[in-house]
Amino acid sequence: MAEAPQPNSTFPRLVFFILTGIPGLGGAQAWLTLVFAPMYLLALLGNGALLLVVQVDSTLHQPMFLLLAMLAATDLGLATSIAPGLLAVLWLGPRPVPYTACLVQMFFVHTLTAVESGVLLTMACDRAVAIGRPLHYPILVTKARVGYAALAHALKALAICVPFPLLVARFEHFQAKTINHAYCAHMAVVELVIGNTRANNLYGLTLSLAVSGVDILGIAGSYGLIAHAVLRLPTREARAKAFGTCSSHICVILAFYVPGLFSYLTHRFGHHTVPKPVHILLSNIYLLLPPALNPLIYGVRTKQIRDRFLETFTFRKGQ
Repeated sequence: MAEAPQPNSTFPRLVFFILTGIPGLGGAQAWLTLVFAPMYLLALLGNGALLLVVQVDSTLHQPMFLLLAMLAATDLGLATSIAPGLLAVLWLGPRPVPYTACLVQMFFVHTLTAVESGVLLTMACDRAVAIGRPLHYPILVTKARVGYAALAHALKALAICVPFPLLVARFEHFQAKTINHAYCAHMAVVELVIGNTRANNLYGLTLSLAVSGVDILGIAGSYGLIAHAVLRLPTREARAKAFGTCSSHICVILAFYVPGLFSYLTHRFGHHTVPKPVHILLSNIYLLLPPALNPLIYGVRTKQIRDRFLETFTFRKGQ
């Protein structure tokens, strides 16, 4: 339970918070816009182009590419939920954000992160069926089932992430208006609360372990099945081709989970060893790096998408 501050520093029923960006950098944090602005631009252009390509090309209306479109839509939402405010804080300095808008951003960041983790799990299962049971793939993996999976991920994310803003909204007093962060992260807001925040801490920890842990175990199990199926193939060329179909997905998984795991560990266990500015920087990279990299990874490594990109966004020699 937080200690009660002096009466003149208590703020009941806040109308707005003030986001400071990355503490300790001062005016130097404006230079970080040279890093995050291109990342956001890549996320917008790359994922927007990927969605357009899948939409206009009927040959790509297949489960694997519909899953890619689902991932691109999630990445667009995730990047847009954080990048505009982040760039404004870095470039213009501390800025106010309405209390309600802060809770809404908190909800969308957590929800879209949970959806993306679920989509990556579904993509791993898709590859496991495609490699392990290729003859049954058209029967087992259909467009309708992809749609059901998308709906299930959305409902699951809504159910588990709605409590985040609600757990904060129940508090009536805050010890400060200033959030030492670049966006309305759940724990950054909870640090300002006057009251018992044990429920917030336990829910955040349990949710992180449960959602990410279950998805990571599912992905690991899927790749265990993939490895078992690939190693049974008779030739080295066949094994290399089978593994090659998973290479893009493996890169996307690493881009999403490695920065996220490092950010989580530094937040939970590195308070005294990792400076807070480093942790905040990592948390922003974790949210913006995957949306920027994912369309590049699939655009370069997936032949159908790469060819369609070239046909759509360049003039062919005949023209």
